[in-house]
Amino acid sequence: MTADTDAAQPVAILEVPLVRATPASLEGYGRIAEDYETTEIEIVPWPATGSRPVDPGTGDQGGIAEGIFEFWWRGEVLYGRNDAVGDSYLLGWSREPALASETASDVDRSRVLIWHANYHPDGGQLFYPSAGVPFVAPLALPGDDVRPADFVAFYCDGSFGLYIHPGVWHEAVFPLGRSARFLDKQGKVHARISCDFVQEFATYLAIPLRRP
Repeated sequence: MTADTDAAQPVAILEVPLVRATPASLEGYGRIAEDYETTEIEIVPWPATGSRPVDPGTGDQGGIAEGIFEFWWRGEVLYGRNDAVGDSYLLGWSREPALASETASDVDRSRVLIWHANYHPDGGQLFYPSAGVPFVAPLALPGDDVRPADFVAFYCDGSFGLYIHPGVWHEAVFPLGRSARFLDKQGKVHARISCDFVQEFATYLAIPLRRP
């Protein structure tokens, strides 16, 4: 997954509000996961395409994929790799993409500008920090009419994982550090519905990388 950025196109930057992840603040988005092994992943049955229903006990047997989701900054550019689904990503930048450099030093990583989010209609997803690293997750409630202003950034202090319900808009999670590894568990079908903020709204989302 890569970004299609056009330096000639004026693009706005929307600051996403930051809140602390709690059982109350996460209601509707997901939940706090205290333990990786025992957290169950919701699997949504395959939808019926006509008037006849899917037979009970079928359509939800794709199983669970597990692996390491790794994140790393290269200068002012943030990358990720999800071994659970065998995919790599350009996730965002610490400054306007046209100015961002992979060789920059003394980088201000107090925020990350993102261009994309998605949801999984077939199942939930769990991010669990392997070394207790704090992280921030931008989330928006289900609905294909999503807009940049619908997103909220949830700060997690690294003492727990974050489980995201099926249908909830998200990007990856963003560690407060130069690199981090997370245990990842999600539906194996891995259907993905995407929104490109730059193409659809001429906007980057600015996700704060700090404590609230």
